[in-house]
Amino acid sequence: MWTVVYIAPSRSAAETLQKVLSGEGLLVQLRNIGLPHGGDSNAVEILVPESEVDEAMEILSEYVR
Repeated sequence: MWTVVYIAPSRSAAETLQKVLSGEGLLVQLRNIGLPHGGDSNAVEILVPESEVDEAMEILSEYVR
């Protein structure tokens, strides 16, 4: 099961965090929140498998302040 670990304020911020998490060997999915035609300004959920939530949260805590 996929679990939301962070809600990024934009698509570009989400893609940056996705690269960080993927670089650490985690599986990552992005899911838009809101209108599909909102462009980069829509918030984006970052999801990882339930078994990787703790590791993802630890990694994100270093990059998101």
